[in-house]
Amino acid sequence: MTLKIAVQMDPIASINPTGDSTFAMMLEAQARGHRIDYYVPQTLALRDNRVSANLAPVEVFDRPRGEHYALGEFARADLAGYDVLLMRQDPPFDMNYITLTHMLERLHPKTFVVNPPAAVRNAPEKILVTEFPELMPPTLVTRDRGLIHEFRREHGNIILKPLYGNGGAGVFFLQEGDQNLASLIELFEQSFREPFMVQKYLPDVRKGDKRIIIIDGEPVAGLNRVPAEGEARSNMHVGGRPELSPLTAREHEICERIGPALKARDMIFVGIDVIGDYLTEINVTSPTGIREIKRFGGPDIAVLIWDAIEKRVG
Repeated sequence: MTLKIAVQMDPIASINPTGDSTFAMMLEAQARGHRIDYYVPQTLALRDNRVSANLAPVEVFDRPRGEHYALGEFARADLAGYDVLLMRQDPPFDMNYITLTHMLERLHPKTFVVNPPAAVRNAPEKILVTEFPELMPPTLVTRDRGLIHEFRREHGNIILKPLYGNGGAGVFFLQEGDQNLASLIELFEQSFREPFMVQKYLPDVRKGDKRIIIIDGEPVAGLNRVPAEGEARSNMHVGGRPELSPLTAREHEICERIGPALKARDMIFVGIDVIGDYLTEINVTSPTGIREIKRFGGPDIAVLIWDAIEKRVG
């Protein structure tokens, strides 16, 4: 099977090929003999109910940044002419992101979009997870100041974060007695139109925040991310130390609980975050971590992703 693939992503020149999951997926698609074309989301257009973009054929190489790709000539093309489209631009999940999902929805499933645009739009990471309250730490989603202060009095140490952020940006740890909560709420009110997410702080985060990769509803590997000294966030963007980690019985239980919901939405590639015994996020927009997992001796998840895609398309 030879597929014609379009990859919607951030500028390829700017990615770090040693740690970029989209790049790993492109390498595997190329190894299978598929044709890959690349474009950035800014070139998407909708006219007469047809979706087009400015695409260029791309060849990728497992080399250092600057030597990792070669592009052909860009030309506008109808995306309905592709078999598979990878929607892989990074969040933030804002109105621009939502608009792109509406445009790509015109294509799916004839052009198979991974992950499906309507499912991504209706299940952003910090919203989808709230469907499983029994798996989560105590959590509040609101802009109501009184409810936030009441939640803080009940739970002491808390985490305050934007509902549609990514990469650990804007995540604050407030210890019991910290007098900055009111000022921080004011800052969030000025910065975000949406409600905020408030969660009970989980001390187990010092042992790591585990990213578990789920392919077609089944867990395949876990990558524990240990926060740097003096840092409450474990994201690798902010210095978290990654280490391959087998799944615990509780983590298998969490995956079994949410797996059917992911399969029902036809989510091929998902990354969930688990701290201790609690599920904290379900990442469906542009999950990461697969290159690190392979580098530490885990499975080549790009292979599993393309096996699942080819099964659908075939």
